[in-house]
Amino acid sequence: MKENVYDKESFFEKYGEMLRSKEGLKGAGEWPTLEKILPDFEGKRTLDLGCGYGWHCMYAASKGASHVVGIDLSEKMLQEAEKKKESDKIEYHRIGIEDYDYPSNRFDVVVSSLALHYIENLEEIFRKVYRTLAQGGTFVFTMEHPIFTAHGTEDWFYNTAGTAQHWPVDHYFTEGYRETSFLGETVVKFHHTLTSILQGLLQAGFTITNVIEPQPTKEMLQKIKDMEDKTNKKGDKMEFVVALDKEELKLFKELIPDFFE
Repeated sequence: MKENVYDKESFFEKYGEMLRSKEGLKGAGEWPTLEKILPDFEGKRTLDLGCGYGWHCMYAASKGASHVVGIDLSEKMLQEAEKKKESDKIEYHRIGIEDYDYPSNRFDVVVSSLALHYIENLEEIFRKVYRTLAQGGTFVFTMEHPIFTAHGTEDWFYNTAGTAQHWPVDHYFTEGYRETSFLGETVVKFHHTLTSILQGLLQAGFTITNVIEPQPTKEMLQKIKDMEDKTNKKGDKMEFVVALDKEELKLFKELIPDFFE
């Protein structure tokens, strides 16, 4: 996430108009799914990677977390987070996900919401997260679905009449740098296949407990103009949620039907 488009005034103003910016977690399409699999925060030391406005930090604090650290590269994001902060258990630091030091056995929970698709070397971040988690700790994150990032345009393929025909997935197995347009700005992201993401987690030592492709609720679709254009024709939202445990003996793996078909 070294490229920091979020501190561009024009971009940040438009980002502030998004429903998730105005309404917080209840304005995020993935939140109903994510909330169900979050761990018990009571007494837990929590780290939020790419904390943005700090919504997840505030949620963790409200659920009894003993200490919450949020990191983000964007100064403007952190200024908003400080304005909204309601607990002295939360502290924010301006630093990139790649540059944080991840002290060993420091946290019980690590969360990250829609930030990891900005990271080029995911495997390294997974290893660092594993290192910073205490025994039995939990890592929960959301990121853009590989189908969404594969082609790079993050848009439908249209016919000459301007009608959406299909979602392109060209170059799915070519991982790495992508340039896309978001809120009128060119934004750099990194595409990773599903295999690379899941294998990277397993090789880091994690036990995968949930992999979920959330769908926006009907209420959310009604609220957010154009959200249907960000879903595929079956209505599956192009994000996914992953929950993992560090060296937990009981293995529970839940995969949404058709995920690997």
